[in-house]
Amino acid sequence: MNSDFLPAAAPVADLIEEFHKLPGIGSKSAQRLTYYLVRMPQEEARKLAETILAVKERIIFCSQCQNISEVDPCPICTNPERDRSMICVLEEPLDVLALERTHCYKGLYHVLHGAISPMNGIGPEELRLRELLDRLKDGSVQEVVLATNPNLEGEATAMYIHRLISPLIPKVTRLARGLPVGGDLEYADEVTLTRAFQGRQEF
Repeated sequence: MNSDFLPAAAPVADLIEEFHKLPGIGSKSAQRLTYYLVRMPQEEARKLAETILAVKERIIFCSQCQNISEVDPCPICTNPERDRSMICVLEEPLDVLALERTHCYKGLYHVLHGAISPMNGIGPEELRLRELLDRLKDGSVQEVVLATNPNLEGEATAMYIHRLISPLIPKVTRLARGLPVGGDLEYADEVTLTRAFQGRQEF
């Protein structure tokens, strides 16, 4: 057991360690979450546990855009009002939610589930790039918007994808620099995201 953890009963110590495995959760936060759950009414704790299980049992990946969904294809991919000549490439499902809140984009999406990061052992083969290439084969897509995060990994991923797909489609664009360098798309406010999208430029 991690020496940072306080002595605790075995189930409590196990839960602390499981929370500590989550991204962004340090040992102190793991302890606070665990002791909050200990004090939580049993029905609320049961509901939380059931919700976590439901996510694992019912959520799937859309076979077209790779976004998370309860049905395949997902509601966005099957929506007849979406512009099928555009695909916006994003790193994570949370980025789809961020862009949808702006109501400024009416095309389709493609979720990579990560970004190229040699330091973390993530190469192009770990991303959903083969599925993206399959979607471009029939010639119906006229523009791909590269909306990876404005940080080192996001830029490297965008450049790699640009080289990969530019021979296949007429137009590849990148979000404008209204987004803060080093930030994550999911944390950007709606106005900033809208301006970044509207001001996108040819790659």
